[in-house]
Amino acid sequence: MDTRTIRLLWDYTKWADVRAFDAVGKLTPEQYLKDLGSSMKSVRDTVVHLVSAQWIWSSRWKGTSPKAMWTPDEFPSVAPLRERSKSLHDEIERFVSEQTDASYAKDVTYQNLKGDTLRFPLGALFLHVVNHSTYHRGQVTTLLRQLGAQPVATDLAIFLASR
Repeated sequence: MDTRTIRLLWDYTKWADVRAFDAVGKLTPEQYLKDLGSSMKSVRDTVVHLVSAQWIWSSRWKGTSPKAMWTPDEFPSVAPLRERSKSLHDEIERFVSEQTDASYAKDVTYQNLKGDTLRFPLGALFLHVVNHSTYHRGQVTTLLRQLGAQPVATDLAIFLASR
């Protein structure tokens, strides 16, 4: 994996996350918390999972293996999660800017949430984070539509056209 591709994918992920948070931020508190029967139940639970997963992977890349995801109850409204996401994005941004093609080829060894030790190249793990984030933003889009709210387009092609 090369630094140029990862830079592009990280810039896209940040852009798409901000757009998704803009749409989620327009929900009422009731809509944000409403159990819609999705795999993560609510919009809140889904965006908390998305950002928490980015945090877990960022931590693993730096040598720490967290034992649990963030708890959705920590985020009764979107504002504190959005702030935490912004800080995390800044942290990942710094990390990405320090990497090289060679560092993306090196293995990262970590423990998953079950305690299993795994090892993959940093570049592959980064692709996983981008893919995982895209998947859950797609879920947020569906949940917003179920609530009668307006989702936003977060396609990579739209990002590329906006640059």
